[in-house]
Amino acid sequence: MRVRALVSRGARAELAEVDLDDPRDDEVVVRIEAVGLCHTDLVTRRGLGQRPAVLGHEGCGVVERAGRSARGVAVGDRVVISFASCGRCRECLGGHPAYCLRSTDLNGRGRRTDGSATLTLGGEPVFGSYFGQSSFATHVLARASACVPVGDLAPHLAAPLACGFLTGAGAVLNVLRPRPGDRLLVAGAGSVGTAAVLTARSEGVEVVVVDPLPQRRALAVECGATALASWDELPEVTHALDTTGRPEVVARALARLRTRGVLALVGLGAAEAVVDIRDLMLRGLQLRGCVEGDAVPGVLVPELVRRHRAGAFPLERLVTTYPLADFDRAVADQAAGRVLKPVLLPPT
Repeated sequence: MRVRALVSRGARAELAEVDLDDPRDDEVVVRIEAVGLCHTDLVTRRGLGQRPAVLGHEGCGVVERAGRSARGVAVGDRVVISFASCGRCRECLGGHPAYCLRSTDLNGRGRRTDGSATLTLGGEPVFGSYFGQSSFATHVLARASACVPVGDLAPHLAAPLACGFLTGAGAVLNVLRPRPGDRLLVAGAGSVGTAAVLTARSEGVEVVVVDPLPQRRALAVECGATALASWDELPEVTHALDTTGRPEVVARALARLRTRGVLALVGLGAAEAVVDIRDLMLRGLQLRGCVEGDAVPGVLVPELVRRHRAGAFPLERLVTTYPLADFDRAVADQAAGRVLKPVLLPPT
């Protein structure tokens, strides 16, 4: 079918008509109502250079077609589309689909695992199937197993639950697991960090945020955290979450950890950092990587929807909407700290 999509070529992105393949037996066609903008989209765009690509991996929309063996969703369901996983490897079967052994093939190759393209432009394949979706578009193909029904939750609020908010909340609930009486440091109060703040505060945990942008610090305070502009006044903490991917931030966070404290890394940044191994060993510190909040989307997304409806996860305070055609403005506003989480609305 012919659909409209935001096609990126290096730093340029423009709406164009592309052809979407028919769904396979285990796939669904979802009409996208909203899609979150994530830092990972921008990192991937830079890495692809001038290769034409349709990115986007925080899609929310309505299922319009379903393959014969699609399970768990039905035509007419509003769903969040999260990352793809095989469901059969040891990590998936062990309850850790974010570490699926086929994750790169399913989410980052730009095609299906059999090499077929889901998107073409002028008869030529376009990098698609990004995180199993490529949702900067009016319609996408996705595995039914990656779709989570969200009922009547507004799509612009639901979309970031696919990745950004899932990552921040899951890092707290599934990896760090602080308890009342603990103190959590969140380095970087973007959308992932703020989701972590809200989740930790709902668990009765004290939270300290470090972020250089005053707008983000102000929102963190509104969410119940103490917010600092620098590390100079930072107290000792029991747990820490780095959302920045910056080596100097990782080092500072480790230095502020109490004995036997734990630091989780979710920021995608520099590939290397200097770590004092002796300090790590002698103080019994833990340094943990964390992908997608180590979450099972079908479990955590409904829980976050429940918390939102109970007033503990105020998504409407975190999200700002833009037309999909205003992609560049959304990127600029997020980088400047004018908005926390841009959500793009495809043309109807």
